[in-house]
Amino acid sequence: MDFNIRKATKNDLPQVLDLINELALYENAPEEVTITLKELEKDGFGEHPIYWILLAENENEILGMSFYYIRYSTWKGKTLYLEDLVVKEKYRGNKIGEALFEATIKAAKEMKAKLMTWQVLDWNEPAINFYKKFNAELDEEWINGKLRF
Repeated sequence: MDFNIRKATKNDLPQVLDLINELALYENAPEEVTITLKELEKDGFGEHPIYWILLAENENEILGMSFYYIRYSTWKGKTLYLEDLVVKEKYRGNKIGEALFEATIKAAKEMKAKLMTWQVLDWNEPAINFYKKFNAELDEEWINGKLRF
């Protein structure tokens, strides 16, 4: 399958939100998506962007995305955090996820990040197996915490 990888623009945000919703549905949590297009635009394309997106597309549509931002490790320094890597279900198995992941690794290296980190649900065997192909370290020791506001 032919596709290319490029940086997202503000005009891509409706399709990005569609991908976010598709991922939430896959993860059995569609009701958790409360982000709006206006928030995505302000936070990613405003005066001080706090995230970036790489898109996989063919001539007709966006096929998937890598959504990432910078974290800082007090032990290691600058870290690229991969928030979401998602490929539309009908296009999975065409090396799109691999190309997006490799492009994200390249972005991490270009920004001189010391680490690239992400989370994967413990039941998501396809994703776990995908990351294992890259010799990723998958840590079962840490417990995630969050506060809702």
